[in-house]
Amino acid sequence: MKKLSKEQKRDIAAIAAMKDEDIDFSDFPVVLDWSGAEVGKFYRPPKKAITIRLDTDVLAWLKGYGRGYQTRVNLLLRHAMANSAGRSAKGNRVTKRSRRASRYKLT
Repeated sequence: MKKLSKEQKRDIAAIAAMKDEDIDFSDFPVVLDWSGAEVGKFYRPPKKAITIRLDTDVLAWLKGYGRGYQTRVNLLLRHAMANSAGRSAKGNRVTKRSRRASRYKLT
């Protein structure tokens, strides 16, 4: 990104110093049609740092696609979460035996 010129910095400072009611929006069109809007386009869910243990071959596969393997892990888990219709984290009573049996089942 280019550095701002002195004139641009001065303009930004002048606008920042203005009160909301002093800003003139008369040349700004009113948007009445929101059909092309994308919900959540600029929203990023908060992240939480965790420690996870993965099999070495799984980690090698994820890293084999290049940088961003943690993002890929998140996307894969989000996809699995979205496709586990009707299941919730709370109140999901699964026995140890069935949990082990379905550990690798992603459908």
